[in-house]
Amino acid sequence: MSKVAVLIPARWASTRFPGKPLHPIAGKPLLQHVWERCMRAKEIDSVVVATDDMRIAEAAFDFGAEVAMTSPKCVSGTDRCAEVARSLKAITHVINVQGDEPLIDPKLISKLARTLSKESHLPMITAATPFRPEDDPANPNVVKVVLSRASDALYFSRSPIPMLRDGGDFPYLRHLGIYGYSKKFLLEFVKWKPGKLELAECLEQLRALENGAKIRVVLTKHSSLGVDTPADALAAEALLTDT
Repeated sequence: MSKVAVLIPARWASTRFPGKPLHPIAGKPLLQHVWERCMRAKEIDSVVVATDDMRIAEAAFDFGAEVAMTSPKCVSGTDRCAEVARSLKAITHVINVQGDEPLIDPKLISKLARTLSKESHLPMITAATPFRPEDDPANPNVVKVVLSRASDALYFSRSPIPMLRDGGDFPYLRHLGIYGYSKKFLLEFVKWKPGKLELAECLEQLRALENGAKIRVVLTKHSSLGVDTPADALAAEALLTDT
């Protein structure tokens, strides 16, 4: 029987925004907003904050979160999740929710968990949303994804894909940075070295495709705001205040 854990990797040493997980937004640390939304998701068995910093750990303990301390040698949030997953013996699947997504949709997390449980053979799953009219396909900070008819990812890119040779419109899909894995696949994934495509695009998920793994893509109308800068934090606070 499948058991799904939501892991929230959080680190202090962000280049653009040091101490970001504890930055106050609408009266709470950023990380607490993420954790509370994850706790509202259904069909999950646990929510764990994964960090190597005691300041983050103590704050998370204070608002009631389960915390797992990880090695400072972890290069990425995925590595941090894999380290925690190794110790969660009863868990079969993991959902990685980035610690800077205070507006993440609990229903999306539930949908990923439900899909992983029903289709336990899936190695990896993620999400995408249709472009809004104001979205620019040429923006390299907005990652695009194209799908097979079975809703598996064919490719992710910072460039517009497909390229419209004769012009016109295309229903572009914006990739959302939430991932689910079978525990077995996650532990295998972090052993692989980054390939040429991953290094060229700076997109870690391409490592899975380069190694022949399928990535199922769940579609959602929801598009949350990630917090990368103090300006993003102000925008997120305005949205949280309105809801």
